[in-house]
Amino acid sequence: MSPDQHSTETHGETPKWFTATHWSVVLTAGQSASPEADIALEKLCRTYWYPLYAYVRREGHSPHDAQDLTQEFFARLLEKNFLGSVQPDKGKFRSFLLASLNHFLANERDRAHAAKRGGGKALISLDEQTAEDLYRLQPASNLSPEKDFEKRWAITLLEQAFARVREEFVAAGKSRIFEQLKVFLADGTDSGDYAALAAEMGMTANTIAATVHRLRQRYRELVRAEIANTVASSEEIEDEMHHLFSVLAH
Repeated sequence: MSPDQHSTETHGETPKWFTATHWSVVLTAGQSASPEADIALEKLCRTYWYPLYAYVRREGHSPHDAQDLTQEFFARLLEKNFLGSVQPDKGKFRSFLLASLNHFLANERDRAHAAKRGGGKALISLDEQTAEDLYRLQPASNLSPEKDFEKRWAITLLEQAFARVREEFVAAGKSRIFEQLKVFLADGTDSGDYAALAAEMGMTANTIAATVHRLRQRYRELVRAEIANTVASSEEIEDEMHHLFSVLAH
């Protein structure tokens, strides 16, 4: 699921869909109370909690402790006074999140009783069993916990964009077409595969090619929109695109 890395936007122009994206809303909230910023931050946390869970596991914590620590981290992150400590120079959400988690873990090392963590609060609904099953199924990594976090972050971001484009096709009554064509969002597929699929679907190869082009274009747009949700300004989108795809390449 690797979209073309070239921008579909004109350089120097702010994309319309960048306005009021999640992380920019959090950052511009400043010292004032902002329900919109709280909602934006919670949505980001719900989307990107798994890379943090995996990071805590890579740091040597047991599944039970990793679940407790991740939950408690989000409980503190979403406290009402949190936004007062967020500064506009925090930049990318993934960098801020990992730095905050490391600070939290350093402060938690002296805590011996996991049952006390969270104070009974469950502000983020974590699918903990699924997370641990996924963590165990993934091959062992030689990457550092920090690099592994970034790779899982990038994969999660692509999965979010993939899910969104699938939802759009389903809503349009084109779920069968999407299921047939989604393979063309992955690397290693080209127009040479169109003819066989066209015969199977009762369509022409040219129609398949045109549909695949639109699918890829929409996927690229949604990847960029997902990235935009995690950076502070539209100027950072290109750098983040290049960074995340370089992470996936290793």
